[in-house]
Amino acid sequence: MEILAAYDLTRSYRDAAKICGVSHNTVRSYVKARQEGAQAPVARHRGRMTDPFLPQMISWVEQSRGKIRGDVVHEKLIALGFTGCERTTRTTLAELKAKYRARNVRVHRPWTPEPGLWLQFDYGDGPVVDGVKTVLFVAWLAVSRFRIVIALRDKTMPSVFAALDRTFRLIGGIPTYILTDNEKTVTIEHVAGIPVRNAQIVAFSRHYSTSMQTCIPADPASKGGVENAVKIAKADLVPKETNLLPEYGSFAELEAACEAFMEEVNSRVHRATLEIPKDMLRVLERPRLHTVPETPVTASFGHTRQVPPNTPMITFQQSRYSVPHTLMGEMVWVRGTDTEVVIVHVDGTGPIEVARHQLTRPGTPAIIDAHFPPAPAGALERVIRPTNKAEEEFLAIGAGAALWLKEAAAAGTQKIRHKMERAVTLAKVLGTDEVDKGLGAAAVHQRFTHEDLLSIVNTAGGTSHTISTRTVTDQGQWLSQGTRGWANFGTTTPGTTHDDFEGATE
Repeated sequence: MEILAAYDLTRSYRDAAKICGVSHNTVRSYVKARQEGAQAPVARHRGRMTDPFLPQMISWVEQSRGKIRGDVVHEKLIALGFTGCERTTRTTLAELKAKYRARNVRVHRPWTPEPGLWLQFDYGDGPVVDGVKTVLFVAWLAVSRFRIVIALRDKTMPSVFAALDRTFRLIGGIPTYILTDNEKTVTIEHVAGIPVRNAQIVAFSRHYSTSMQTCIPADPASKGGVENAVKIAKADLVPKETNLLPEYGSFAELEAACEAFMEEVNSRVHRATLEIPKDMLRVLERPRLHTVPETPVTASFGHTRQVPPNTPMITFQQSRYSVPHTLMGEMVWVRGTDTEVVIVHVDGTGPIEVARHQLTRPGTPAIIDAHFPPAPAGALERVIRPTNKAEEEFLAIGAGAALWLKEAAAAGTQKIRHKMERAVTLAKVLGTDEVDKGLGAAAVHQRFTHEDLLSIVNTAGGTSHTISTRTVTDQGQWLSQGTRGWANFGTTTPGTTHDDFEGATE
């Protein structure tokens, strides 16, 4: 629309300018010329002060891949003789950077792989456990979004093999392709853009009938699914100031946390598929996966050792190292590094690292206390174990009865079984709680006679308890000799002479 016609329609300089795509000052100049009867001004292109420097600015944008800052460009232009302000420089640079991004933007097309075809895996920095930094191995199935998180102590070849084998057994099969980064365990180097595979990973792939593929170097977008899975795993498992997670006391705690994380994320609805990952794995992907070989790749795990059936210790290079006592009688694999000895056990879930020791010298065994069950009580820590019904009834009174038995036995108390029976009878009459407190007090104060327990119970309860007894009044039935023999002590019986004391000692 013409400028004057737009103004006649809107009667507004700014509205007419918006309709025609010009400045409102241009509309004003046209209207003013018409009112004065003068010729309308001729439109002309007015260049910018940065036009002479455009080739150099475009070169800077290309070289920096659109990252160069406006203040840096302005400094360079001033050195070349530019006399304009920094605002003019920034305006021109913004247009050049926008054109560069439009030409070089990467267009992402949705990836729709076949079920059971692709598995991606990557690594993330794990938490520090016992002063040692750990690694999180994260695997991700492309269709079902099923995630695997395994805690590793390092990224060496045996650890990667063990994690992959365990991943295959957890998902119940092997996919056709495996995609990962260009780690040295997978790709040795690139020649003319072609990755040269590690010979050990090639043998691993052949054993499991799969193909190991790597993404373009420094291109996380080519495996964005597992990259996002690593980010979520680190946010939920690595203690930080933002998530307030406590520190892990042992590597076993970290492994348990990974198990709980997998159970949680694979049991809830995924926001992309609106399905539960473990259900999609069971119904959609697992039927299309290849069978996992019964025997895993063990060539890189080291040497085999048979754990003795009575002690959880193995020998490696003339030194002894402990393993969990649950592996007694089992076969394990042991390998050594410059500073450590790593022990791996292969079971139904695949290879699992069961122990890691610092190198030790012969004659000094390396022992981890957690590998052994609780030690039996020694001579100073005897455990009370009732062997008959009478002992069970006495110990059932409570902790005071157990303490009384230990103290009474240590004090050499006589007729201890008879006193235990009396305590059981007293508990039936007076109550278990009251007698238990009395036995505890008797043990503390070392009072172990027949009447001490009843006396303590009476004193503590504030009541008097009487025990029926039979009084013997017939002196003929008394067992004591009486005091009649002392009645004539100090008197002289008539007819007694000194001869009667002949031979007595003065």
